[in-house]
Amino acid sequence: MIEEAEVDQLVNDLYELYGYDFSNYSRASLKRRIIRLCTLDKFPSFAEFRHRVRSDADYLKRFVEEITVTVTEMFRDPLFYKCLRTDILTTLTAKPFIRIWHAGCSTGEEVFSMAILLKEAKLLHKSLIYATDLNPAALEKARNGIFPLAHMKQYSENYIESGGINDFSSYYTAQYGQVKFDEKLSEKMIFSIHNLVSDRSFNEFDLILCRNVLIYFDKPLQDRVFDLFDESLAQLGYLALGSKETLKFSMVKLKYKQLGKEKIWRKIG
Repeated sequence: MIEEAEVDQLVNDLYELYGYDFSNYSRASLKRRIIRLCTLDKFPSFAEFRHRVRSDADYLKRFVEEITVTVTEMFRDPLFYKCLRTDILTTLTAKPFIRIWHAGCSTGEEVFSMAILLKEAKLLHKSLIYATDLNPAALEKARNGIFPLAHMKQYSENYIESGGINDFSSYYTAQYGQVKFDEKLSEKMIFSIHNLVSDRSFNEFDLILCRNVLIYFDKPLQDRVFDLFDESLAQLGYLALGSKETLKFSMVKLKYKQLGKEKIWRKIG
């Protein structure tokens, strides 16, 4: 069993040696992922695990990938995407240019989902999707737009439930158990490393999506991230969160109005 003091030591190491700040991550989640990684890689003791993280740059990369990766899928929570399709994108049609930020985009499934929504709303040509994550390996997967063929049945079902009317397979080509999504979708994507813990705003957006990332952060860090999003969101812009996340207890809540049952808020103040 790993002690709290040992987790503290590792968090300090990561910050002092590499500048990665995990101090405001949910401690229970962080500890659970560290234990999982120690078990997966068969370390006989936490001391050896800590030494490896401190001294091996390749292993540090693996550590960051394992700690920060989030579970994702295309058109995850289809009713959320249906709301984006029918209630949100329709209000952006008059804009000359649409900027969207996927914060914590992981391996990119939801970024491609958004591009498909924009294409079907005939808005992709005047949109730009900024997709950011702390995890460089996840970003590389996202940038390639290549996903397992085995997942496409579920993604197709999600797509149809979200209101999709096309043949989902028309958006990708399949080969050797993998699919590659149409490069016309990725032409409108900019992938970049961005750390929600320490980096600042870099543009003004009409829609910000950060889904199932904040559940790994403690309350002070969540508030800091909400301030960042508020600073980055245009007036009357939208903020979309994951199904278990809320703006309700944040410092900026009075400036936002929730739209229906979905976890989408509009900036009104």
